[in-house]
Amino acid sequence: MLLAESVSALSVRADGSYLDGTFGRGGHSRAILSRLSQAGRLIAVDKDPAAEASAQVLAEDSRFQFVPGSFADISRVVSDGSLDGILLDLGVSSPQLDDATRGFGFNGDGPLDMRMDTRSGMTAAEWVAAAPEQEIADVIKTYGEERFAKRMASAVVRARVEAPITSTRQLASIIAEANPKWEPHKHPATRAFQAIRIFINRELEDLELALSLMVDKLKIGGRLVVISFHSLEDRIVKRFMRDQARGIQLPRHVPVVDSDAGKTLNLIGKAIRPSDEEIARNPRSRSAVMRVAERR
Repeated sequence: MLLAESVSALSVRADGSYLDGTFGRGGHSRAILSRLSQAGRLIAVDKDPAAEASAQVLAEDSRFQFVPGSFADISRVVSDGSLDGILLDLGVSSPQLDDATRGFGFNGDGPLDMRMDTRSGMTAAEWVAAAPEQEIADVIKTYGEERFAKRMASAVVRARVEAPITSTRQLASIIAEANPKWEPHKHPATRAFQAIRIFINRELEDLELALSLMVDKLKIGGRLVVISFHSLEDRIVKRFMRDQARGIQLPRHVPVVDSDAGKTLNLIGKAIRPSDEEIARNPRSRSAVMRVAERR
């Protein structure tokens, strides 16, 4: 999503070094590689084993390196400020949503997993089975911005006493029945599923940690491009870029030169959203927001 816009925003130099922090199925990586000379390099990162498998088709390209893991581990991947650009395409990908075995959606029935990295960590089913009612409510409210979170949590706890909740359609049905006000054209469990997925994968925590580390990995003039799909993600990105562009906020009348003010980024343009044409081709792109900043 926002493929052309995001790669253009990176302002790719033919001999530059770039990080695709969310490889997915490789769309952005391929577009970046198409602009690189033999002197350029691209590091791609993803915690999803399916993404690692997809990256194998690029394994013979000497300019390309795939590193399994989270973009929050960027210091393990890049030790210094050697990058000309970093791209993050946040959230869950269409292939992940469309694969019922991953448990991210409820259009098809599948195991209630929701892990980006299926090799480690707690599944959504394990969490739903053990979490206290208040914790479930807090997660759905905080990460899903769902006003009926308490009702949904109570329904989940009642249902799990009767039988283990192990499938996506099972959980979706329980939550839907607890939602007293269904929105047009939106499944009543959408926000709750999104919230549980974000919580299980520590998506917001990883994003905040990664952003705090990424500035120092960029060369002067290097670009940071982030595509968000959730208001909480975008809020984190917007606040981070704004604060880094403002620098340290000192009391008025304190004499300080601009270079001492702790400013590390320049904001590049305004937030960019998908075109009407892209939304028509892919309705899932309608919530995408891209923000761009440049290392100063």
